[in-house]
Order: sequence, then structure tokens, then C-alpha cells
Amino acid sequence: MTETLPELYLITDRHQIQKGQQLLQVVEELLQAGVRMIQLREKDLSAAELYPLARKLRSLTHKHNSLLLINDRIDLVQAIGADGVHLGGHSLPVKIARQILGSNALIGASTHSAAAAAAAQRQGADFITFGPVFFTPSKAQFGAPVGIESLRTICKTCKIPVYALGGIKANNTKETLQTGAHGVAMISALLSSPEPAQAYQQITASF
Repeated sequence: MTETLPELYLITDRHQIQKGQQLLQVVEELLQAGVRMIQLREKDLSAAELYPLARKLRSLTHKHNSLLLINDRIDLVQAIGADGVHLGGHSLPVKIARQILGSNALIGASTHSAAAAAAAQRQGADFITFGPVFFTPSKAQFGAPVGIESLRTICKTCKIPVYALGGIKANNTKETLQTGAHGVAMISALLSSPEPAQAYQQITASF
């Protein structure tokens, strides 16, 4: 499945969309524009609150032939038939997720260091996100940005696809992809835009 991974990975955060818009409305607009992989990542919602949202998003991603991953919640992956899970530092280990979900599931892992990237690859992750590459308020908790050269090094050493994450916008996407990254993972660059589809077209013009 990794051979078909798209170059842009949309991660949801309903708190970042423009006032007056709804998350599913914005996501569908982006799916229509061409987004082909989405992670449902609404950390402040309970499983009971996430489940109906995940079902609606699964329906939309089926309609647009897009991959859907759920952040952390393996139970929700199974409940709605999502394509896989994205794991963070406090999630179950990749190898355990693989045992539960099986060989066909898509498993991504968030990494912020060379050691974490190597561990995720060793345990059988299909891809990693690495960052924050540039400064972004949502990733400030992870400390200073890792920078473009660290990303370049990770891309050289990893045998699985690497998605650059953190502060990536239309004006630095080309520079980011020149490191050898498979693609870019984005939240605010798309969701915070008053014209999400137009923002998507501007960003993917660098691909």
C-alpha cells in the first residue's frame, strides 16, 4: 500500500477551521480538490463523540477514493473499517498495533528524532511523520523545530516514506520536498484557509 501513498497528508483539527465553517464541509471540499489521505485527529473528543464523526468521514473518503487513518484509536479503526492508524509517542507500540490490525492495515508513526524514526521503521511502520520542520504554534510543545537539514538526514536513512510536518506552507513546500521527503503532512495550511481548495492547489503546484 505504501507505493500508492499520496504526497499530501491532511490531518484534521476542527479548531483551526474558519468561523462559520464545519469540519466535514471543509474536508469534503479538500477531497473534491484532490486530497487522498486523511488522519482524523480530534484529541479532545471521547470515543463516543469520535465514532459518529469517524463514520461520516469514512463515508466521504470512500466516496472520493481516499485513505482514512484514525489517530491513536485502534478500536475506532476496527469499528468503522478505516484504512489504518496513526500512532504518537503515547500510543501503543507499532508492533502491537500491527498484531491487532494485521498486515493490510496502514500504520503511521509520529517521530521527532532520528532514534524515534529508526524505532518506528524497525517495528514495522508503513510511514512516519517527522517534525516539526519549521516553527508552528501547534507543535511548540515539542521544542525547537528540527530544521530542514535534520529532515534531509532522516529521509536519507529511512527506507519507509517520510512525511514532513510542522509549519509547512505553500512558500516552503518545494524546499521541503527537495530533502527527499515522500510528502508533506498539513493541518493549518489547509484547514485555516478561507479557501481550502485554492490553498490545496497552490501547495500541490510544488509537487
